[in-house]
Amino acid sequence: MSVSLRSLGLLRVAAVTPELKVADVGFNVIAIEAAAAQAAAQGVRLAVFPELAVTGYSCGDLFGQQLLLAQTEVGLLRLAAVSARLGIALVVGAPLRQGGRLFNAAVVLSGGQVCGIVPKTFLPNSQEFYEQRWFATAAETTADHLLLGGLNVPFGTDLLFPAVDFPECVLGIEVCEDAWVASPPSGDLAVAGATLLANLSASPEILGKCAYRRALVEAQSARCLAAYLYASAGPGESSTDLVFSGHSLVAEYGQVLAETERFCFDATLAIADIDLERLAGERLRQSSFTASRPQRRYRQVPIAVGDTPAARFQRPVPRTPFVPAQAGERDARCREIFAIQTTGLMTRLRHTGSRQVVLGISGGLDSTLALLVAVKAFDRLGLPRSGINAVTMPGFGTTARTRGNAEVLAGDLGVTLRTIAIDAAVIQHFRDIDHDPMQHDITFENAQARERTQILMDVANQVGGLVIGTGDLSELALGWCTYNGDHMSMYAVNAAVPKTLVRYLINWCAEAEFQDKTAAVLHDICATPVSPELLPPRPDGTISQETEAQVGPYELHDFFLYHVVRCHFAPRKVLQLAAQAFGDDYSREELRRWLKLFLQRFFTQQFKRSCLPDGPKVGSVALSPRGDWRMPSDASVAMWLADLDGDS
Repeated sequence: MSVSLRSLGLLRVAAVTPELKVADVGFNVIAIEAAAAQAAAQGVRLAVFPELAVTGYSCGDLFGQQLLLAQTEVGLLRLAAVSARLGIALVVGAPLRQGGRLFNAAVVLSGGQVCGIVPKTFLPNSQEFYEQRWFATAAETTADHLLLGGLNVPFGTDLLFPAVDFPECVLGIEVCEDAWVASPPSGDLAVAGATLLANLSASPEILGKCAYRRALVEAQSARCLAAYLYASAGPGESSTDLVFSGHSLVAEYGQVLAETERFCFDATLAIADIDLERLAGERLRQSSFTASRPQRRYRQVPIAVGDTPAARFQRPVPRTPFVPAQAGERDARCREIFAIQTTGLMTRLRHTGSRQVVLGISGGLDSTLALLVAVKAFDRLGLPRSGINAVTMPGFGTTARTRGNAEVLAGDLGVTLRTIAIDAAVIQHFRDIDHDPMQHDITFENAQARERTQILMDVANQVGGLVIGTGDLSELALGWCTYNGDHMSMYAVNAAVPKTLVRYLINWCAEAEFQDKTAAVLHDICATPVSPELLPPRPDGTISQETEAQVGPYELHDFFLYHVVRCHFAPRKVLQLAAQAFGDDYSREELRRWLKLFLQRFFTQQFKRSCLPDGPKVGSVALSPRGDWRMPSDASVAMWLADLDGDS
């Protein structure tokens, strides 16, 4: 199903390295036109080309030739007409004259017009660079306009280009070296409102520069809360002393979305859909950004960027936004999170002077991770593991597999294991409140959860210790916890860890922190279906109550959680993203159904999150009422459901 990208806050852009012949303006203009047509055919609405792309960066003293400069102006007027014919805004590099001086400039073309021209501020003049031989700096301009094609065109570094048809799109421009200085112009442009920063570059390739260039673009896009388009000159430039690779990139808020293959003589395009709505939202929420003030006043030069209908996004949409796809990055993240969890618990133990902790273990994912955190914290503090009181509390739904794994794990780790069956106590409680034990309803389930929490709290009083909470972030988002049952503890080590990440953390522990028999048990725990085990097992002894069959797949709920809470996206946008990420496994109606359930539960269960125990934040999404998420428990979900229902 095709949708309007603009309606979702997205703009399709390209950083382009075209074919090039040094000093052949006619060839280069045709090559830029061909690359622009190629971009437009793929739905691109704004394309950025390299520094001095009309002539070539490596013209040397040919920049003094009047013929070259005159043909450049003719070529720019032709490209302006191309922008109207193709319905695409272009930013191209060219040498331009003003007041008896020559400037290395970026030219913005849109709707058949030369809209504005931005001269380069910082001219490198050392090692292989000697631009000051030919060009004047932006500080040497003599007027705020430049005559081109018989018209006065806005000229200067004080230009911003807001899109009249896309309010979140404001273009700001810097040229090559401008980005490599201590205080790049793009920083002030961003503070002044630019959400999309373009850099027209001619960066020669030397050993190690590719990685540095990528890191620079990532960092500047993150620092500026912006998209950053970096278009670099290609191998068609002169190879007298240097080689240019054509390394062009599109980054957004610290992440490279697309980049070109280097050392290609044909035109290469890095195309991506940048999320300007997300960037605008991030800026509203970042108080340090809103407190910043631009150092100068900027002139507003309107442009048009148009819209793109598309069935799929040209940007990565990972299925597991909390879990990196690359194994190395994933392992590093697991190591970092485990260190944060253990250090948080260590700090609490040191502060309270506690040498004992109590936690319920079920053989499930969450309690296993909490136990591993406790073991590591005790080891780092030099405390005996016997001070970790692991309590298994078999009830009506406990299976041999989970109980066996819990007992074996506790034994292998050398912690104190206590087994306290809850059946008799819960049956007595049913008698007290006159509840039929054959009625397997919410009372039947929650009575068990609260009995277990009561046991843990009382055992903690016995040993003079703290109850360690085991519930995770995904359960808190859904309210999939019993109020004043597993909802409550004295320190919740998993409270900011989503379910999709819990499994990876345990697998990482099995590989990196624990060995042999312990590792084998951890792997089996990871392979066990997620279940609260509150309903009796099947006749064959297997789990009958699988959580994901009731509330939906956690991979979907974690996806929804990230995009609703971290990105603050509207439901229709979340659904569209989910359709791209999960379309091969779930129908659109299935995705809609589970997203609707997520929204309903997220809104109605806020009261549980309003009184959470302490626990360490580990990532960019957390739901503590004292930190990241303050939401009224009585907020209406109606508008969000209406938005979702309106997407059909």
